[in-house]
Amino acid sequence: MSAEIIDGKAIAAKVREEVARDVEAFTARTGRKPGLATILVGDDPASAVYVANKRRTAGEVGIESFHHELPATATTEEVEALIEQLNADDAVSGILCQLPVPDHLDGVHLTGLIDARKDVDGLTPLSAGYLALGREGLRPCTPAGCMRLLAEAGVDLTGKHAVVIGRSNLFGKPMAQLLLAANATVTIAHSRTADLPAVAASADVLVAAVGRDRMVKADWVKPGAVVIDVGINRSDDGLHGDVDFDAVSEVAAAITPVPGGVGPMTIAMLLRNTLTAAELVAREEALA
Repeated sequence: MSAEIIDGKAIAAKVREEVARDVEAFTARTGRKPGLATILVGDDPASAVYVANKRRTAGEVGIESFHHELPATATTEEVEALIEQLNADDAVSGILCQLPVPDHLDGVHLTGLIDARKDVDGLTPLSAGYLALGREGLRPCTPAGCMRLLAEAGVDLTGKHAVVIGRSNLFGKPMAQLLLAANATVTIAHSRTADLPAVAASADVLVAAVGRDRMVKADWVKPGAVVIDVGINRSDDGLHGDVDFDAVSEVAAAITPVPGGVGPMTIAMLLRNTLTAAELVAREEALA
């Protein structure tokens, strides 16, 4: 058996095309572009690359970019003031504070200050609450991207058993909630789960997000399962996910590769969230 490869690059390109079309229609209807504000604190090279990619792709789909860089010595009060300024700026539809921030700053506190209507990362306590309650709101980009991959692969989640390995606030918990909202029966597994391989092997849909190179082996996977690999691990022989791709591909029905699977979806869903945020505000204004 050879698994279908779920092509995240192609699906992300499709999402970007959809967003570009919808941004054009939104701009024509409202007379203004959606705007994405990015905040970069410090000089972490990887963060700088990530933010540059986000700004570039935003421009490609017609979203206006507002970039703000603060030195690594910036105080909590300085970052707070910038977030407050952006919260009040009507030209800014979405705000992204790139993590991690320097050690003397509290990233959770800072992201929590972002107006939930502009929380395009979906990470504020209010956004998390909206997700938990099933209310309309902005969803975390990577879990939302995984849901789009599953949809594009034709996976009907209703009644399926989904296992998420990983319980982080950034991915594992919101992923589980999105799967639950799609009528899957969900198990959250983690490092303390008894007989983790057996739990994983019970899944119709297995999502791995633990940050351990090729931890998920073929005998962890039910024959015919769909496997979503969220891990990105660098080793001497290249970039790998949390799943032993070659071995698991002989067991699973469908699988995402690393690279080229989940990764490209994160920025694509960020663009979608930015447009969604602009649309929500425009709708509020129309009803006012």
